[in-house]
This record gives sequence, C-alpha cells and structure tokens, in this order.
Amino acid sequence: MILTAQIRAARSLLGWTALDLAEKSGVAVSTLRRIEVQLGEPVCHPRTLQDIIRTFEEAGLEFIGTPDNGPGVRFKPKI
Repeated sequence: MILTAQIRAARSLLGWTALDLAEKSGVAVSTLRRIEVQLGEPVCHPRTLQDIIRTFEEAGLEFIGTPDNGPGVRFKPKI
C-alpha cells in the first residue's frame, strides 16, 4: 500500500499535472483530486490505485518503504 503523499510526490518528480496523470492512467481527474486531498492511505477502488501505481512505474518511478516505515518515491535505479 502507498500513501496519498507518495502519489503527490510522484507527480511532482515527473512534473505532471493531475490532468497529465489522468490522461496517462485512465483515471478521471476528479477521482485523482479526491484521492490526493486525503491523508494517509488512499480510499478508492483497488483497480484505481493499481492503475495509478502502474502508470508511475511505467514512467520510471518506484515506491519505496511502507506506510509505517520510510514511505517514499524515487526514480528506479539504472542497471
């Protein structure tokens, strides 16, 4: 599970607007905005969260840590 702060941070790292993420993930802008104003773990349909995470991973990011221990986001290390 990831935190809503990680979603906001991931968008920031990529320089994406909510509209950019919506277009790339297929998740409605209104849904993304509703998720991003929440605190803690996102309250949404599991498929929605999977689509968001997949989109960021395809863009070269990875989510690290756990909600309770060092949650973050970073660019995937180059191998």
